[in-house]
Amino acid sequence: MAEILKAPRGTADILPPQTSKWVYVEEAMRRFASRFGYEEVRTPIFENSELFMRSIGEATDIVTKEMYTFTDKGGRSNTLRPEMTASVIRAFLEHQLASQSLLKWFYIGPGFRYERPQSGRFRQFHQLGVEAIGSENPALDAEVISLALELFRALGLKNLEVKVNSIGCEQCRPAYREKLRDYFRAHLTELCEDCRTHRFEKNPLRILDCKVESCRQILSKAPTAVDHLCAKCAEHFRKLKHWLDQLGLVYTLDPFLVRGLEYYTRTVFEVISKELGAQNTLCGGGRYDNLVELLGGPPTPAVGFAAGIERIILVMENLHVEFPEHKVDLYVVALGERAEEYLLPVMTRLRRFGLHVRGDYNLRGIGAQLKEADRFGARWSLLMGENEMSKKMAALRNMQTREQIEIPMDHLEQEIVAKLLSGSAKESVS
Repeated sequence: MAEILKAPRGTADILPPQTSKWVYVEEAMRRFASRFGYEEVRTPIFENSELFMRSIGEATDIVTKEMYTFTDKGGRSNTLRPEMTASVIRAFLEHQLASQSLLKWFYIGPGFRYERPQSGRFRQFHQLGVEAIGSENPALDAEVISLALELFRALGLKNLEVKVNSIGCEQCRPAYREKLRDYFRAHLTELCEDCRTHRFEKNPLRILDCKVESCRQILSKAPTAVDHLCAKCAEHFRKLKHWLDQLGLVYTLDPFLVRGLEYYTRTVFEVISKELGAQNTLCGGGRYDNLVELLGGPPTPAVGFAAGIERIILVMENLHVEFPEHKVDLYVVALGERAEEYLLPVMTRLRRFGLHVRGDYNLRGIGAQLKEADRFGARWSLLMGENEMSKKMAALRNMQTREQIEIPMDHLEQEIVAKLLSGSAKESVS
């Protein structure tokens, strides 16, 4: 026998019944995003590599270490998207939508980063998120944070913490960078190699995002961005906190929160789950007022967030959140050749009434078929055997009580629909 191939390291198959959990989370995202006025957008899984180099920043770990980049047959460099925002802004510009006063989009889909696989982190991961493009009002920042929390709470997530910070703008950030360099220059020998050889000169803010413990200890006494904001950024941050207070959202100021992407300006935030381990960030985002211009468009403010679906489901499972069960309404048991003639036509007609119907195409014995009906959680079963066929009858069995009644084959669909569906449901499908 040929060797059985396995999925690449850092990827995972999502199989039933796990798939239903993903569908549940995705449907919740669509429902809440719609309530907040966001519409769904879908972009290609791979993009021109330059898009991510320009938007994310060449000094970031994502660009230098984690991108899946390949050259296509035309000699072009393409990259599997490591994040969604850059793709959304590229689509916004390509389709000339900058004239709209405020555009609100959401997305659901996979991304790719070459990272060390661990709990809640994969090389192919899945994100949901929103992008609000066209306003610098800090009330919009608060709305984006509120949307994330409303979604998480509806999914049953608890023990959440919101962290916020402001990292300033292009007017006040250069002076802050120099303050950081002055501070870290005295600790260069104590920094990790990446911080010492790359981040220190290219962008010292990246040192604040370093996860190496020795660097974390050094930055604890570093200058903070909120102490070096210009007047406009300070006022923007003050108003953001005002709106969060108005919404009753509890948050913590984290002066060293910068996020891992260079396009962020002013507001940055994370939602932390205390149900996760070291990788405890459930959702992250912020404002990126310069990204549209950086990618060739007019000056356009924007704000958004992204959340990992794998981590959302992991927290839900840790909290023992009950997912909706998609049980079978009716399992059709066909025994013998005459019953087999009815199996597919009966299931097809009943499905047109909106019923979830399954049957056994292998035509095993009655015991095996009823056992499978129980495995699928079927509420009812329909037994069609030689005895029933000879009388032109079928037996409808309640799988919980084991009580059953005989139904004439001539009135099969009507009797089953009347029994299984409510009056309102019958009217809606008739």
